[in-house]
Amino acid sequence: MNRKPMDRVGRLLREPLLHFLLIGMALFAAYGMLQQPGDGEPGEIVVTQGQIEHLAAAFARTWQRPPTPAELAGLVRDRVREEVYYREAIAMGLDRDDTVIRRRLRQKMEFISDDIAAQREPTEAELRAYLQAHPETFRVEPRYSFTQVYLNPQRHRDLADDAARLLARLNEPAADTDPAALGDALMLEPQFEAMPASDVASLFGAPFAAALAGLAPGQWQGPVASGYGVHLVRVSERTAGDLPALADVRAQVLREWTNARRMEANEQFYQGLLKRYIVTVEGPEATAESDDLALNKAP
Repeated sequence: MNRKPMDRVGRLLREPLLHFLLIGMALFAAYGMLQQPGDGEPGEIVVTQGQIEHLAAAFARTWQRPPTPAELAGLVRDRVREEVYYREAIAMGLDRDDTVIRRRLRQKMEFISDDIAAQREPTEAELRAYLQAHPETFRVEPRYSFTQVYLNPQRHRDLADDAARLLARLNEPAADTDPAALGDALMLEPQFEAMPASDVASLFGAPFAAALAGLAPGQWQGPVASGYGVHLVRVSERTAGDLPALADVRAQVLREWTNARRMEANEQFYQGLLKRYIVTVEGPEATAESDDLALNKAP
């Protein structure tokens, strides 16, 4: 039996070029199936004068000069090529199930709702109401001006007695002692001015900051425990935390109000679009809130 024809057929079937041609034929066949009746008519692509000016302006921003006539013609040709590929890709369904494209399209839809939310400036009454409704976002925290003398527990056999003697010495009416010269060494300044409560807690610990809130200004008190050991403390001034006037934090309130309105507009926009769909989640249990999505769970 002559096997030469069969060998030639086998080599032909293994030829990469044949595989490429078969894949190409399959793609064209799929594209043809996607075409609707009448799609054989050529579409119209119009490059407007405004688009040409936009291309020229983008070129000038990049190269710091206007394009030459030849360069501008090349930009227009590239614009037409992009449009042709875009339309054909959409017609072939190449945008489907592409995560990057889906996220980009979602982002562009959210930009639309952002633009809607940005169309109106808030009134002073609305900003004042937002400030009152969210006091913790804008409240000025307490501040403390104080001096501290540190006692290292490892250097005092009777820490309580030593602290009591030193406290009495500091509170003597005629005391003219520099607190920085007393106590034990600590790599912190002995005196702090208008320090926010959160910074006090970060540096000395939350219990120390909480204790400062209960100390009357003007005299030495303690001992007050910290993460380092114990301290004798004299609070010279304490500014209570309070809700500031709108005039003092208007920029912050406006920023937060705008962001809240943007999120609200996005949600309203989405919920309006969602009403146009029936959402079905297949599986034993839906992972989304059924009340929010109004979804029909498939069995």
